[in-house]
Amino acid sequence: MVERISFYDQISKNKRNSILLFGIVGALLIALIYSIAKAFSGLDSFIILIFAIIITTIYSLISYYSSDSIALMSVGAVKANPTLYRQYYSIVEGLTLASGLPMPQLYIMNNPQINAFATGRDPKHAVICVTTGALEKLNKQELEGVLAHEMSHIANYDIRFMTLTAILVGMISIVAQIFLRSLWFRNNDSDNNKAGAIFLIIGIILAVLAPIVTSLVQLAISRKREYTADATAVKFTRSPTGLINALTKIKSNSEMKVSGSVAPLFLAKPNKAAELFSTHPDINTRIEVLRKM
Repeated sequence: MVERISFYDQISKNKRNSILLFGIVGALLIALIYSIAKAFSGLDSFIILIFAIIITTIYSLISYYSSDSIALMSVGAVKANPTLYRQYYSIVEGLTLASGLPMPQLYIMNNPQINAFATGRDPKHAVICVTTGALEKLNKQELEGVLAHEMSHIANYDIRFMTLTAILVGMISIVAQIFLRSLWFRNNDSDNNKAGAIFLIIGIILAVLAPIVTSLVQLAISRKREYTADATAVKFTRSPTGLINALTKIKSNSEMKVSGSVAPLFLAKPNKAAELFSTHPDINTRIEVLRKM
C-alpha cells in the first residue's frame, strides 16, 4: 500500500527547512563581519565595514527592485498577446480565483523546451513566463499544472525569499572580496596582538569558504522551495495529474542556455548539473512525491 502524503504537511515541512537554511546564510554573514571587526584595528575595521555596507546596500536595492526586469531581459521574454494566447490567460485567470492572488503579468520565452518561471518581488508585482515549447507541447491539464506551480511560487512568496537569499549570498561574496583585498593595505604593526591574529585567520577562512557554502545552501533552499510549490500546485488544482504528466514530458528536455542567476526560477532545471550543484530536485523524485498526494 502506497503511503499517502498530505500537501499541507509537505508545504509546512519545506517552509521550515527553507527558513533554517536561510538562517545559516545569515549566520555566516554575521560571523564574517564579526571576524573582520576583530581582526582589524578600530579605524581600519570601521572603514572596511562602512565601505562594504554602502556597496552591499546599493547591490541589494538594485537586485530587489529590478529582479523581474533582469530575469525577463536575460531570457529575451516578451509580453504574451491576450488574443493569441487566450488559453494561457484563461488558465491563469482561473488560478487567481482559486488562489485569491492578483493577476500576474504574462510573458513568453521563445524556446522549444518545456519550462516556465515566476519572478517579481511580491504578488502585486509578479510575472509568469512560459516557453513556447510549453504552450505547444502541453495539453490544457498539463499546462494548468505547470502554471499552478508558478502561481504557488507567487503565493508562497518564494520569489521574494529566493531574491533575498540571492542578495544575502551576493553580500557575503562582496564582503569577502573587500576583506581579502583589504589585506594588502593592512598595517601589520597596528594590530599585532594574538587575538587579532587569530580572528584574522578565521576571517580569511570564512572569506574563502563562506561564498562556497552559501552558494550550496542557496541551491538547497531552491530545491526545497520546488517541493513546496509542487504541493501547493496540487492544493490549487485539487489533482497532481496535470503536473505529473507535464514533468514526465519535461524529462525529455534538452539543455537550455540560461544565466545561472535565473536558473533557480525555472520549473525544471534548465542547465545540466550534478545533484549537489543543481537548483532543482530530481524530476523522478518529484513525480514520486506527487503520486503519493
